[in-house]
Amino acid sequence: MREYLNTMDDMLKLAYAKGGAGMKYIRKDDPVISTTAGVYNAVYGAEVWRQLNQMDTAFGLIPKIPWLKSGWRVITARADAVTTPTGGVSEGADLPATVKPTFQEVSTKPKEVVRTFDNSTKQEFLSKISNDDTIGDMEFMKAYMGVEHKEHLDAMLLGDVDTTADTNLESIDRVCSSYGEVSDTTISLDAGDSDIYGLDRDATESWSDAYVSHNSGSDRSLTDAILRTHLTNIYTNGGRPSFMLTGFDTYADVQGLYADQARYNTPMKEGNYTATVNGVETVTGTEVGMNVATVYGIPLFQDVHVAKDTKSRLYTLDTSNKENFEIPRLSLKVAQPTSYYESRDYFANGSLTHEGMYLTMAELICTFFGAQGKIRDLSWGDWKWYKKD
Repeated sequence: MREYLNTMDDMLKLAYAKGGAGMKYIRKDDPVISTTAGVYNAVYGAEVWRQLNQMDTAFGLIPKIPWLKSGWRVITARADAVTTPTGGVSEGADLPATVKPTFQEVSTKPKEVVRTFDNSTKQEFLSKISNDDTIGDMEFMKAYMGVEHKEHLDAMLLGDVDTTADTNLESIDRVCSSYGEVSDTTISLDAGDSDIYGLDRDATESWSDAYVSHNSGSDRSLTDAILRTHLTNIYTNGGRPSFMLTGFDTYADVQGLYADQARYNTPMKEGNYTATVNGVETVTGTEVGMNVATVYGIPLFQDVHVAKDTKSRLYTLDTSNKENFEIPRLSLKVAQPTSYYESRDYFANGSLTHEGMYLTMAELICTFFGAQGKIRDLSWGDWKWYKKD
């Protein structure tokens, strides 16, 4: 009896019914398989799983403020040293001579950071209008390149002290530098590597030194003693650390320092924080935010772009504004927040393309160097030093 196929139901009955007519046509001589020419074509879909670690942790942690002025004044020396306090006068004595602190002006201009891309009109058509399996239209590129733009900003902020900023943003590693880091020839830095904002740390601007814990270029294991000495010096300088930042490797070493002290009053605990346009903020009375490890009460974050010796350096940063000035002690001063521009004018572009661009105009600004610090010259940790045999 001839089988007639008029509907999909007819086809399903023919193909799947037990003993159905479809079974009669199965052969094993020369099957059609996925590698048969012209039969199989992979459909990839619109999603793209990136194989890269695209982070912008430092960029998110530092507070952003509007660019209102290009300069600021600093006091570089006290009116009178407090190591030997003065001011007491005897009865009826003449008033002492007047004194004044030393002032200095510092200025810098914003940096312009751009990320450009384009897309042909043909690719735009194939991605958005045709039924072809393709990606790469301007909407996709806009989303992806926006992530890359922020990652490049983050990488600039975490550049090594031996790389001058030039047209890029200044780096945390250069803010957290000192002349001692350059004068110790075993560290292999060049003269002027630590200079910033036109300040000559190699000569007269020693007041602009941050606190640097180094080992003359010879890498050593991170210990609790190194960490406590580092924090003691920053607090002595007047710093009030807002957060610490390091790489995943050194973060693991910090965890290892206190791993077997969980039953005691361990210096490493957990706190609840959030990162906003104002930088790191504590989250009080709410369940939002993220759980972050703290060391001696200071939140500790990780970023893949942190500069390394053998291991990632560890920064202690003060982004507070205890004096209630116009700008914090460390901030990203923004002249133009990250903005997106797009042109579909073929004559202006000079080709049959759609062009996109991200632009950020800003600079990393530090108004109190002594409150910032870093630990460098770190190697793989040896956590056995404090353990009992």
